[in-house]
Order: sequence, then C-alpha cells, then structure tokens
Amino acid sequence: MKNKAIFYHAGCPVCVQAEQNVANALDPEKYEVESVHLGTDKSRVTEAEAAGVKSVPALVMDGTPFHINFGAGIEALK
Repeated sequence: MKNKAIFYHAGCPVCVQAEQNVANALDPEKYEVESVHLGTDKSRVTEAEAAGVKSVPALVMDGTPFHINFGAGIEALK
C-alpha cells in the first residue's frame, strides 16, 4: 500500500521548481503524490492549514509538513 504525500503550492516559480525537484523525486512505489494549487483551489487552504502548512511550497508526508522554501505565507492564499 502506498503512502500519500500532498504537495501544496501557489504556482509561483519557487513552487514550480520545488515540485520538479522534490515532489517528483519521491519514489512512486512508496508514495502517491497529489499536487494542490492553493491559488486556484482556495477551498483546500483550510485543509492545508489543518495539516500544519504555514507557507508554500510545502510537502505533507505521513502527517508531517515539510516547508521547502518560502514562496508565500498561507494567509496570502485566503
């Protein structure tokens, strides 16, 4: 059974590079990666906050948020 990883981003250049370098580097045999663009899917901002996301890009794996770089604070996406 694969674990789920969610990559939250806002579509900015920092986020796109992080997705290419980090999220896409995960072993597809171990992780199913979902990419969520919070700039276009605002309904999922609350979900990201509940998962501990403070800024994007961020990758949530096994219930733990990993903040990759500071592209935008979560408040700016509301």
